[in-house]
Amino acid sequence: MNDITKLQAELDLFAFERDWQKFHTSPNLAKSISIEASELLQNYQWEDPTGKTGFQDRVAEEVADIMIYCLMFCTKNDIDPIEAIRAKMLTNAARYPIEKAKGNCKKAE
Repeated sequence: MNDITKLQAELDLFAFERDWQKFHTSPNLAKSISIEASELLQNYQWEDPTGKTGFQDRVAEEVADIMIYCLMFCTKNDIDPIEAIRAKMLTNAARYPIEKAKGNCKKAE
């Protein structure tokens, strides 16, 4: 059992102990991912607050929320997150070969 799988089991137990798994539907988890991502972005609204007291902690909390919901979504939908990431990296490598993409932030056509 890898660290990600262990973490997913800990998240499952946490939800089970609180009888929350009934709320963890795929649509609810997908919405929660989006909401938490928006909360992360809100930390950067209007200015770049890096270096301000507590900023790194607030950002880390939002990243944790996003990751928690992503892992819960993967569990609910029988997605291996490591396998999914590696597959996407292969897709991206084919779509953005180094010789065309290096130093270029344009979206592939």
